[in-house]
Amino acid sequence: MNEYWNSLLTEKSWKILHELKNYDFILIGGWAVYLHAHKQKSKDIDIVVGIKELEKLKEYGLNKNDNLKKYEIKKEEIDIDIYAEYYSKLTIPAENIKDYAVKIEGFKVASKELLLILKQGAFKNREFSVKGEKDRIDIISLLFSEIDFDNYCKILKKYKLESFFDELKKVLVNFKDYNALNLNPREFKIKKNKILEELKKAI
Repeated sequence: MNEYWNSLLTEKSWKILHELKNYDFILIGGWAVYLHAHKQKSKDIDIVVGIKELEKLKEYGLNKNDNLKKYEIKKEEIDIDIYAEYYSKLTIPAENIKDYAVKIEGFKVASKELLLILKQGAFKNREFSVKGEKDRIDIISLLFSEIDFDNYCKILKKYKLESFFDELKKVLVNFKDYNALNLNPREFKIKKNKILEELKKAI
């Protein structure tokens, strides 16, 4: 499998993520996708926290980014983006993400269906950037890891994001980088067709 990010960076990021384990947060972003799908590793760390936990994280030297409505920590080459409840603007309100959290390998992680929607939201905002390319791979990785499309559609409906359904099909139809998923062309085609059939039934 072709690694999207440099392995030295991803290993450093993974180590830092484990150092944060004592804090109460919900993991979103690339590392959350990795824990669900075990495909591409991440370079950056993205977490959602409540106000009390935000206070505790100040010992890391938090920077507030008012433009992007988030807090940031820079540890060597690794960026930690912190989204705070009732402040940060994500596709799904940050304070509601805890309603969709699951436990994986000792971490609280956004569920596959919610994470897919968050990834789609990020992709819409940076489709033609380097990070947009990684978002695209993460979206397909999640899709190929057995999504509950009834649950996915329920969340879309609840937050009035129904347009994401057709956009998801478009990303899948146009995706070509099967190497990033450690698949050969035939394996990729079979999985892709299976998901397209499932999407038809989910309408």
